[in-house]
Amino acid sequence: MGKLATITRRTFLIGSAAIAGGVAFGTYLYKRPVDNPLQKDLTDGEAAITPYVKISPDGITLITPRADKGQGAYSIQAHLLAEELDIDPNTATISPGLPGPAYYNSAILTEGLSFPAYDNSTLAENMRSFMAVPARLFAMQLTGGSSTVPDGFIRMRMAGAVARETLKAAAALRTGISRAQLQTENGRVILPDGTSLPYTELAADAATLEPVTEVALRPASEWTRLGKPMPRIDMPAKCTGTEKYGIDLEVEGMVYAAVRANPGIGGTMESFDATAATTMRGVHKVIPIKHGVAVIADNTWRAWRAANKIDITWGAAPYPANTDEIFARIESVIDQEEHRDHRNRDDGEVQSSLDSGDILEATYKVPYLAHAPMEPMNAIVLVKDDSCVIWTGTQIPLFVRDHAAKITGLDAEQVLVHVQPMGGSFGHKLEDTHVLQAVEIAVAMRDTPVKLVWSREEDMTHDYPRPGAIAKGRGKVVNGQVDTFDLSVGQSAMAPNWFGRLMGMSLPGPDQTITTGSWDQPFAIPNYRVTGYRAPEMVPVSSWRSVGASGNGFMHDTLLDELIHSAGADPLAERIRLCNDDTSLKVLEKVGEISAWDGPSIEANRGRGVAFCLSFGVPVAIVTEVTHTDHGIRIDSVFAVVDVGEVLDPVNLEAQVSGGLLFGMAHAMNCETTYENHAAQQNNFHAFEGMRLYQTPKIEVVALTNASKIRGIGEPGLPPAAPSLGNAIFAATGQRLREMPFNKHIDFI
Repeated sequence: MGKLATITRRTFLIGSAAIAGGVAFGTYLYKRPVDNPLQKDLTDGEAAITPYVKISPDGITLITPRADKGQGAYSIQAHLLAEELDIDPNTATISPGLPGPAYYNSAILTEGLSFPAYDNSTLAENMRSFMAVPARLFAMQLTGGSSTVPDGFIRMRMAGAVARETLKAAAALRTGISRAQLQTENGRVILPDGTSLPYTELAADAATLEPVTEVALRPASEWTRLGKPMPRIDMPAKCTGTEKYGIDLEVEGMVYAAVRANPGIGGTMESFDATAATTMRGVHKVIPIKHGVAVIADNTWRAWRAANKIDITWGAAPYPANTDEIFARIESVIDQEEHRDHRNRDDGEVQSSLDSGDILEATYKVPYLAHAPMEPMNAIVLVKDDSCVIWTGTQIPLFVRDHAAKITGLDAEQVLVHVQPMGGSFGHKLEDTHVLQAVEIAVAMRDTPVKLVWSREEDMTHDYPRPGAIAKGRGKVVNGQVDTFDLSVGQSAMAPNWFGRLMGMSLPGPDQTITTGSWDQPFAIPNYRVTGYRAPEMVPVSSWRSVGASGNGFMHDTLLDELIHSAGADPLAERIRLCNDDTSLKVLEKVGEISAWDGPSIEANRGRGVAFCLSFGVPVAIVTEVTHTDHGIRIDSVFAVVDVGEVLDPVNLEAQVSGGLLFGMAHAMNCETTYENHAAQQNNFHAFEGMRLYQTPKIEVVALTNASKIRGIGEPGLPPAAPSLGNAIFAATGQRLREMPFNKHIDFI
């Protein structure tokens, strides 16, 4: 392993190494090196420490280890590297690289802490920094939680800067000109006389040098790419239909597989009769797998058809059989002390305040929701005696590797995971059930590549959904102001459920996701309490876009809106009065400005609603305007204001905020996952309908930059979308919606 140098101001370690005639540069956060995925391919005398930039005579490769599921992760990572490296990222090869513990996500665990984002105390900041330690220890190379930019903002720019300065040092060695006199531009080192040396010609020289680690990152005022409108690097392929997603891949000699697993997740398969399937054209084999059966055939369509011909007897799943029973269990834990999971917010004297006076009481309900990305789950797996190779779109590549190793009996180092671009996820590909099924099938088809594609029905019925939840709200107003706010939220724990599948052990302690997006809101209500109650584990659940805030944003803000209405106050003015965080306050004020807010009533049958939610450290305020027609509600306009601290890609920011709020509104309008005989009833898009194109409103997005930290934006636009729509409907019709989906109670046009 090569020598290590230290940047003491940031405690980074920088390393460089020759790799197959090239140079790799990388950075990481701790003083002890972590095994990286390239080491096994290095020859004697070579080393690689978390490579992000590889330069060889053939070109430049940028390593972008956070998975791209449509949110632009590859593009922004490439631009972070390119900004300091001085290259056009469109001229480089962009690769996620092979997974490795060195690519752990230092920012992914901070959302689970019991400190609101606006708490900048020493204790809170120290705990946030500490959470990088378990992320590294558990090798959490994981994409999610809007953490790609917060995790990579310094790390990837530093990697580019170290590479740039080391290449300049190589040019100085070759020419005898001091590094201080050299400049860089567009992948070249520029000498004082204007002569240029391409980076690719300097790779061999740079490989012999100690990396230049004393580098300064360029200030935003000197950025040439970041902060400016820049088309995402994946747009040409996506616009021309040439992007290769996991489902598009083919491997020579592969066979095709389909599965049918117990529609009650976790239930067993008691028996099956595949007589009819085995005689169908193209069918090679039928084999039992965990909780189900697989068909191997000569194409996917024939495998699907044959799977549907198998007569199967299923065992019962380990949770209540139908939706009513499930929600009855959830509701039964609320306000029961033995089921209290946590209470992070308990200001003032809530209970004594509620013991007298006029009390507003309401119950809110959010449904289970499937992720339902356009691309169904898929994987290609080739198992041999000494190796296992996997091609799939995944947000958890190291967990996929380790789980596959257990099934095959191989060492983890013998399993290679090639991460593919994804046609959507919304959290779905934080799971690996489909990959493990493919591995199980490939073990039975050793030396033959197996491509498994879930049918849409299999995909939606075997999704680990967003948890359903019920909240009971109580509150009181005094002298025209909100005085008391009490929200009790009940749901099954998400984080321990998901973490248990990944790690094989349940996450200890409380599950903050039960109340995320409600307890941590920046409002100085005199008597303010939010409590999370943990229902028993039932339907296995998982992370869904914006996680706990997706439901809590609706329940918290709707109760607040009801209390404000009861007080006779203006919905926006009262939120502004209550807000005790300056960054959030400016967001609320700005949304009032761009929407020309002058109250919830616009004119007869037209109304507007405002909602606010702070999630993933990003305050977001949304104003929605609707019209109540004879045929239903029409959504006219939406105004959104966010603050991410620093805008790196204004074009993609607008797209992510717009997409997030539309995703939130669409599901609030129309979507739920219900259960009968243990199985999800909505098994295709016809029963899980989003917002139609003609229903899409005009959207205006404004991004502020007052926050002290840079944040991600893939998820925060979603939580306030549903309450802003519900509050607008109330303003237009007088009908208060406390349950999603709204189409149970009102029509949309």
